[in-house]
Amino acid sequence: MSRNRKVLNFIMLFSLLLAFLCPFPKVYAGDNVLALYQEYCSRFESIEYQDDISENGFTIVEEQIFPIELAGQGNVAVIPAFDKQYDRLALFFAKEDGKIFYKTDQLETNNRNRGQMKQPNRNIAAISFQDVNGDERMDILLITSCVNDTGDYAGKPYKVGDVLFQSEQGVGFYRDYRISDKINRFGMNKSVEAITAFVRDGYSTEFMYTATTLAELKEQGLQVIEEQCYSRSFAKLGKLLVVPGTYRIADYDIFMIYLVNEQGYIVSSLQPMGDYDNLYALKGINCRDIDGDGLKDIVVLARYSYEGKAGELIVESDYSIYYQRTGGFSVDTDIKSMYQCSDEDTMEALVEKARAYWGWKTEDD
Repeated sequence: MSRNRKVLNFIMLFSLLLAFLCPFPKVYAGDNVLALYQEYCSRFESIEYQDDISENGFTIVEEQIFPIELAGQGNVAVIPAFDKQYDRLALFFAKEDGKIFYKTDQLETNNRNRGQMKQPNRNIAAISFQDVNGDERMDILLITSCVNDTGDYAGKPYKVGDVLFQSEQGVGFYRDYRISDKINRFGMNKSVEAITAFVRDGYSTEFMYTATTLAELKEQGLQVIEEQCYSRSFAKLGKLLVVPGTYRIADYDIFMIYLVNEQGYIVSSLQPMGDYDNLYALKGINCRDIDGDGLKDIVVLARYSYEGKAGELIVESDYSIYYQRTGGFSVDTDIKSMYQCSDEDTMEALVEKARAYWGWKTEDD
């Protein structure tokens, strides 16, 4: 058993122990999860040739098989495959005779459901081969598409980014979990270009989530959308400056809204962009009471763009509503589950529909 597999086994065992100790429902109630994992490992480890992949319960993603040249290995084929039972993704590297000289399933996308065998992987959104750390060796940039079966975001696809660096010996690859964590935690997983801009060129959206003052945001490169920047009084939160802004990474404008107090400190931040790739146009920000509790809420209407399944550019309008609560804001999910706006919707019409949901009288009443 390889050292990496021993480490992975330890991590899995530790995660399983936490899962048993914590009062969360177990996905495989009544089954021996450790036995399931050992059975999976046995199948994975037994794969020695390309023909063994399907025979051991993996579905090869045929359209994503790529021939590449690796330092120390020559021409090889990169073969991605999903385990049929648990939807775990594995990468196999085969010589011209079909012999597998390296394989790995130690990927960020296989750690979405902690302590569980079943993962939410659906497909590979993008894969790229390039040198991103300057060592003249081929690295792999990987983006998968995932969909959770349960929870608040069930049914909504999201992306998971990862980077595998070729080892100095040229035999295999390694991951830096800190890099993968930042790619996904700070929304730099939308495209290969965004990951490259972060890992290779040093651009990062991290400051958008960690900055404490407006001055710090501007120093790090936030571009304030001045025409939508204004002050409003938010009850116990006091007078706050509403600051929408973007940061450009690769070809994408990452959009966030900050609420800044009179001393210049960030009181709250809002992320209306969600899982969209890019802010196409900000149509408006409106601050008024929506749910009838006497406190000003925030409505954001914008057009966003993202890449479709065939690589085409898709642009659509969307909105977010944030309700003022004691000490901050909470995002609406009720109205969004019932009404998806169109490109014809205006801010006035959107506010009227949202208020009507909460029982406000309309002109038709």
